[in-house]
Amino acid sequence: MDFTFTEEQQAAVEAARAVFSGVAPDGVPSPALTAGAVADDFDRPLWRKLADADLLSLPIAPEHGGAGLDPIALCLVLRESAKVLARVPLLESGAAALTLQRYAADELRTEVLPPIAAGDLVVTVASAGRTGHEPAELAVSARREGAGWILDGTQTAVPWGSTADRILLPAHTTDGHAVLALVPRAHPGVTLDDQISTSGERQAEVRLDSVRISAREMIGDPAAWQSLRDVLTTGTCALALGLGERVLAMTGDYTGKREQFGYPVATFQAVAVQAADRFIDLRAMEATLWQAAWRITTDAPGPLPAAGDIAVAKIWASEGVRRVVQTAQHLHGGFGADTDYPLHRYHAWAKQLELSLGPAAAHEEALGNLLAAHPLG
Repeated sequence: MDFTFTEEQQAAVEAARAVFSGVAPDGVPSPALTAGAVADDFDRPLWRKLADADLLSLPIAPEHGGAGLDPIALCLVLRESAKVLARVPLLESGAAALTLQRYAADELRTEVLPPIAAGDLVVTVASAGRTGHEPAELAVSARREGAGWILDGTQTAVPWGSTADRILLPAHTTDGHAVLALVPRAHPGVTLDDQISTSGERQAEVRLDSVRISAREMIGDPAAWQSLRDVLTTGTCALALGLGERVLAMTGDYTGKREQFGYPVATFQAVAVQAADRFIDLRAMEATLWQAAWRITTDAPGPLPAAGDIAVAKIWASEGVRRVVQTAQHLHGGFGADTDYPLHRYHAWAKQLELSLGPAAAHEEALGNLLAAHPLG
């Protein structure tokens, strides 16, 4: 494997670092001290800066005002965003743009991709299903009626669902095929109920009651939902990696300055060993992330389908980000729980990412099934 990034990908990282350098992770009230959501909306000023830096248009083709880059570039930018806990729907918008670019009809692409690239149209994605514990495409039914479609069902925990302009959501047809629908948030039959994430951000339960949308707002290719889910999952792993790297850096800085018995606690063997273990976790998260991102970007063949590489990345990301923040809290001592210090915010975001990825045991079972179906050697 060659993890050397292209000049365009590296330029995207530099642009992202420049934009995120001015973002403070404690720009909103602490989720530990707030009964409801920490804010009513995502960070609109930051969203505008990302648009002005052409970072929202990265996965969009040049003919629609974008740079035509790939999921790897999106993951690189997401990694930087997580280091400052950027409160923007960058993952959802990027994943939706990639999917629309590849699978939507020409008319829909021409309508939505240019405003997405400019930051004027915000698209989020519903991927948790009705309960978060079942295939998301089964939560909503889609049936043809005349020249359009009728949608019925519920999608829960839709990030930024209360403030996004449109929601890209999976559904199932009467013959069991998965389709995608691009539904306007303010649309007859669409009802939104507020939900609050572990990180204190607003989410939405989206209920669809005989929602009628046109055929051009539907994506019928059965590969579209799988592709969207793969990008969302890989992007979430990138967020976990970026967050974990920032937390370990905070821990190294703190333990290097905090003294006991006249010595920095970082020089104590027990502290150094724990920090080293977490460094190993992060390097494993990084290697498995780029392997998964490379597979979905290139469609390269392998001994297992790309789902195997994605499962491995999810295993490391969900377990690794939890271990990193728990060790950080331990090595910070009581200072780590101080709500004037941002570590507790990273812990809350890490738990939200862990919950989004799901338990490692489930991914290990999926990987085992793939190995059984595709014997190696």
